[in-house]
Amino acid sequence: KLETLGKPSIAAINGFALGGGLELAMACTLRVASSNAKLGLPEVTLGIIPGFGGTQRLGRIVGQGRALHLILTARPIGAATAAEWGLVSQVVEPEELSATVQKLAEGLAAHSQVTMRIAEETIRLGGEMSFPDALAYEASQFGLAASTADYQEGMQAFLEKRKAKFVDH
Repeated sequence: KLETLGKPSIAAINGFALGGGLELAMACTLRVASSNAKLGLPEVTLGIIPGFGGTQRLGRIVGQGRALHLILTARPIGAATAAEWGLVSQVVEPEELSATVQKLAEGLAAHSQVTMRIAEETIRLGGEMSFPDALAYEASQFGLAASTADYQEGMQAFLEKRKAKFVDH
């Protein structure tokens, strides 16, 4: 449900995100970690595997080789490695985490909600298609975005050199 919420979600990772905690974070649209964060999927040490999307989302986010390494070794990685692998998009100092995520959320809230929803869905679903099919899907979604009132407002605001005031939510 979180992954298909229809609006961006942000995971703020401070400290440990292990097992289900990391699986929950991976279901979010964006992930920001503090520099002291540790991320991992140690389930194999308990005789189980990640069971809440971890085996599927991790490989799609960081690649199959890195997913295998993280899951099979059961050793957590630090925030810097997580950023290098693309598991988190940003690393900040612990005392900056809350303000950084708040600023990021405010920035997202200022954008067209309908077109962000279309973009997120296009990325997610397109990643499961062949490249030619994904390009065709993207073109159709571009047409859908261009049919919204937010497109009209965005173009008008650009021409008038002002911030857009989006209405489609």
